[in-house]
Amino acid sequence: MVFPVALGRGGILANKREGDGGTPRGRFRLKRLWWRADRITRPQTALPLRPIGPNDAWSEDPADRRYNRPVRRQPGEPGDRLMRDDDLYDLIIEIDHNDRPRVAGRGSAVFIHVARDGFGPTAGCVALRRNDLLRLLEKLSPRTWIHIG
Repeated sequence: MVFPVALGRGGILANKREGDGGTPRGRFRLKRLWWRADRITRPQTALPLRPIGPNDAWSEDPADRRYNRPVRRQPGEPGDRLMRDDDLYDLIIEIDHNDRPRVAGRGSAVFIHVARDGFGPTAGCVALRRNDLLRLLEKLSPRTWIHIG
């Protein structure tokens, strides 16, 4: 299976930093699928699943002890909201970039998610068309790795 993808506006980087817009170079394990259960029926996949709720976010603050982890945020609190108005985060595959060990400032919230129309660049993620991502999900499991670069 071959699919077109969008990558980060900063290109593929071996030395990823928070906010650089780069997609990290490397080999990463797929951890779980987050999905908008209010928009999409439960996808077919062997990945662990978690529905996205209104308070789900991701810590992108290097000073936060929960940096590069999912967090709960109340309205108005900072953080990358997973429940977005657009459809980019309707399907999110969490990868283990900067996971063990987590290093403050080495990049957070790097996902595989739905691409913008026209495949505009991401902030550092890998993005696919929704239908391509749904097809791919059927083949993925926690033993699947993504190679970038």
